Amino acid sequence: MKKIVVALDGYSSCGKSTTAKQVAQELGYAYIDTGAMYRAVTLYFLEHFIDLTNPKKVQEALNNIEVSFQRNSKNGRNEVFLNGLNVEDEIRKMYISEKVSEVSVLAPVRHAMVSEQKKMGKRRGVVMDGRDIGTAVFPDAEVKVFMTAEVDIRARRRQEELLEKGQLVPFDEIVENLQKRDHIDSTREESPLRRAEDAHLLDTSHMTIDEQVDFVLDLVHSALLQKELAG
Repeated sequence: MKKIVVALDGYSSCGKSTTAKQVAQELGYAYIDTGAMYRAVTLYFLEHFIDLTNPKKVQEALNNIEVSFQRNSKNGRNEVFLNGLNVEDEIRKMYISEKVSEVSVLAPVRHAMVSEQKKMGKRRGVVMDGRDIGTAVFPDAEVKVFMTAEVDIRARRRQEELLEKGQLVPFDEIVENLQKRDHIDSTREESPLRRAEDAHLLDTSHMTIDEQVDFVLDLVHSALLQKELAG
């Protein structure tokens, strides 16, 4: 069976990562959380007090960063490692969420991460979620989905995620953070968040995760069938 690239783009807290993980598991594909890569870079920049306005310091920092994914056999999660250290839980905290768009908007950061992501998906057989997968990383992806949802619903989902990790964050603060990230991601010069012309729109406002997964899998099976018929 031939393998393809599945690209899931969209706004924060639309269910991209959860959907992508389950789709990858169903297909036996590799799952790559590109947002986690930018979060890991953000963590490094904050820990090393990197001046985002200094291109030389930014590039020097990027030269010292290695982001990788390792499967945790105990919980089945694909966890993020920064220079060999497991940072999966740390990068999900609110202080990272507040800064990640400011870091990921930088052209050198995007160039570095996009280059790594292209290497990861070179052999196909991957499900990748992020902001620019179907437009910048894999414009030739066989399946592209652009996910969105109402901001209040996204904020509630995000608040529930944080509560599960013991972080109590006011609802209004989360809404403000999401709107700020949406604006930065959508208006940046370097590979902005936008729907690819051939991407299928998926509004998850009133959908369950299972419904989202089924939507994507239907597209994948259709694409695989077309690929087989084309020889």
